[in-house]
Amino acid sequence: MSDLLVIAFDDEASGFELRAELVKLQAEYLIKLEDAVVVTRPSAEDIQLHQAMNLTAAGAVGGTFWGTLVGLLFLNPLVGAAVGAGSGALAGYLTDYGINDDFMREVGHKVTPGGSAVFLLIREMTGDKVLERIADFHKRGRVIQSSLSNEDEAKLREALAGQTTPIVPNTAATPDSNG
Repeated sequence: MSDLLVIAFDDEASGFELRAELVKLQAEYLIKLEDAVVVTRPSAEDIQLHQAMNLTAAGAVGGTFWGTLVGLLFLNPLVGAAVGAGSGALAGYLTDYGINDDFMREVGHKVTPGGSAVFLLIREMTGDKVLERIADFHKRGRVIQSSLSNEDEAKLREALAGQTTPIVPNTAATPDSNG
C-alpha cells in the first residue's frame, strides 16, 4: 500500500525543488514514487496542477505506435497511426493515474496564495536517508496531509522543522560477541 504525503511551502520554487530532489532520490533507489505533483496557487482563486508526467502525450505516442503496427497489418499505416494517436491521446487524457485531481485542488486551497504544495504517493522509502536528504528544506515546508504512521510523520515534521535530533533507524543493538 502506498502512503500519501502533502508538504506545503510559502513559495512556488521550493515545491519544484523538493520534487526534483525526490526524483534524484528515486534514481538512487532510495524512494519509489507512484506520483509526484506540484500544486501552485498563484492567486486566491487559482489552483494549478503541475503533473510529473503528461499522460495525454504518453497516450498519443503509445497509440501512434500501436496504430501504425495495426495499420501495417490491416489498413494504411498512416490512417492507423492517426487513429492510434487520437485514441491514445484521448485515453491518456481521460486516465487519472495516481492522486485524484479534484482532491489535489481541494487541498490546494489550504496553500497560501503565492505558495505551492508537493503531493507525493510513496510506494517505498528508505526513511532515514530520505529525511536526511530533504533536511535542506527545513523551516520552509510543513506537512498538511499525511497517511504515514504517527511516528514517521513526527520524524518528517522534525526534519522539516530543522530539529537537530538525528534520525536513526530502529535497530536493536547486539552485544559484541568477541568480548
